[in-house]
Amino acid sequence: MTQDNNAGDQPPPEPPKRGSMRFQDSNTQPREPSLAEQRARRQALVQEERDEELARQADAKAATRRKILIGSGVTVGLVGLVATYYSVAKPTEVTAVCTDASGVVQNDDNCDENYVTTHGGHVSGGFLFLPIVGGGFNSYRYNYGGSGTIGQHVSGGSYDPPSSRSNVNTKSGKSVQRGGFGISGKSSGTGGTGGSGKSGGS
Repeated sequence: MTQDNNAGDQPPPEPPKRGSMRFQDSNTQPREPSLAEQRARRQALVQEERDEELARQADAKAATRRKILIGSGVTVGLVGLVATYYSVAKPTEVTAVCTDASGVVQNDDNCDENYVTTHGGHVSGGFLFLPIVGGGFNSYRYNYGGSGTIGQHVSGGSYDPPSSRSNVNTKSGKSVQRGGFGISGKSSGTGGTGGSGKSGGS
């Protein structure tokens, strides 16, 4: 009887408070992330992938730039070396053809300054003048790079003197001074000889 009374005197156990969890077993499901958390995670992943892609592109550009610089340096060096070699060691060979005022190929002597002046002619403005029977003069000048035989009209070429790096020779093997005849300075000084040339012709 005494034991029953003692058991009845103990207070009843407290009921668990609502919303509280005293333990979590293996069957408990984790809480789903909120929309804001999901969005933040997606943005972080996208940003990470973008950063990696930018880093890869930067590395690729740097590698390409190095290759271009190395390649262009080698190319420029080779081009400069070849250009220097050809401009210094390999001058251009040009053939000069003597022609009259009509562009017909004539004997090389008619464009030779020494020959012209010793035969009563004169030189002026890049032209050589030889006296003709009965009075007057025929004019001659060199065509550079043209071709043709005596009596034929010259084919191709130019009447402008070639560059100073060119070696100019006639078909007969005579060397023509660079810059035309090399007598542009003499022509002004021998302008008076033109009269003497005429007098010699007459």
